[in-house]
Amino acid sequence: RVMSFLARRGLAAARRGLSVRIRWRMKKTGETVETEAAVGDNVMRLAQRHEIPLEGACEGVAACSTCHCIFAPDLYDTLPEASEKEEDMLDQAFGLTETSRLSCQLTVHPSFDGTVITLPEATRNFYVDGHVPKPH
Repeated sequence: RVMSFLARRGLAAARRGLSVRIRWRMKKTGETVETEAAVGDNVMRLAQRHEIPLEGACEGVAACSTCHCIFAPDLYDTLPEASEKEEDMLDQAFGLTETSRLSCQLTVHPSFDGTVITLPEATRNFYVDGHVPKPH
């Protein structure tokens, strides 16, 4: 599989130990939390590591939409294109927007620095309502 330019840039930055600051906005409560992230981190795992209330019921295999996040338009335009599988799951997401993505399918790259990622007010969890798996 061919690696995208952004993925290569992110990998190179991760090797150099680069980090970025990300702000997470919870639409439900209005709370904002700022975290540090290493370039190359998986976005969903990053949120879970910092106890951001992001479910990820399928544990990151794009089989649900509980890790749905809304990205700032300028950052969204730099993200790799969503796969057909991700697009199918996004169709099930609560509060879908034009800049929605599944966080389990994305890795942090340098363009994330200073961005705001918004969590929707609710999720649709077809597994067990309220089930939040613990990261391994």
